[in-house]
Amino acid sequence: MDPSLLSAGREALLVALTVSAPPLAAALVAGLISGALQAATQIQDHSLGAVPRLVAVLAATGLAAPWAAARLARFGQGCLDAALRLPP
Repeated sequence: MDPSLLSAGREALLVALTVSAPPLAAALVAGLISGALQAATQIQDHSLGAVPRLVAVLAATGLAAPWAAARLARFGQGCLDAALRLPP
C-alpha cells in the first residue's frame, strides 16, 4: 500500500476526531451538569437531560465552525496538492 495513502487516511481520522471534539465535549459537560441537577432535585424527565445537551452541542458547533471549516479546508487542500504531485 502507498505510504502517502496511509498518511492521508491517518490524517483524515485525526481531522475527524479533532473537528468532532468540541461538540462532544460540550455534550459531555452539559450531560454531567444536567444529570447532577436531576439527581439533586430528583426530577427524572428525559427532556430535561436532552434539551441542555442539544443547546450545548449547537452552541459549540456554532462557536467552533470557523475553526473546523479552516481545518477541513487545510486538509482538503493538502489532499489536492498531494494528488496533483502524484505521477501519472
